[in-house]
Amino acid sequence: MTQQLLRITPSYDASQATPISADRVLAGTPQEVINNLFTNSKENFFCGVWSSTEGQWTLNYTEDEFCYLIKGKAILTDAAGVSEEINSGDAFVIPAGYQGTWETVGEAQKFYAIYEES
Repeated sequence: MTQQLLRITPSYDASQATPISADRVLAGTPQEVINNLFTNSKENFFCGVWSSTEGQWTLNYTEDEFCYLIKGKAILTDAAGVSEEINSGDAFVIPAGYQGTWETVGEAQKFYAIYEES
């Protein structure tokens, strides 16, 4: 079977929004939409489009994630208290083992590619 190119577009269905788990939320009532568009055959690589409404929540990464913020603004703060402001057009990596917080200011949308060790 021949594999074909898969284009990832920033479309998503906002009606699919779900709340961030309440035990992780630090501020606001953030909602997220995950539109996973590809999963490899080993089920350890994923990519798609993610969006969220305003709020702040805890992060505890077990996977490596490449992100490209399509729109909006976010502030990531690591466990040591170091904050990074991420704006539309910024690309960044959140490595496995990262702990801290994610704060969406307004609304944000990103492309993501996640790799999880088996």
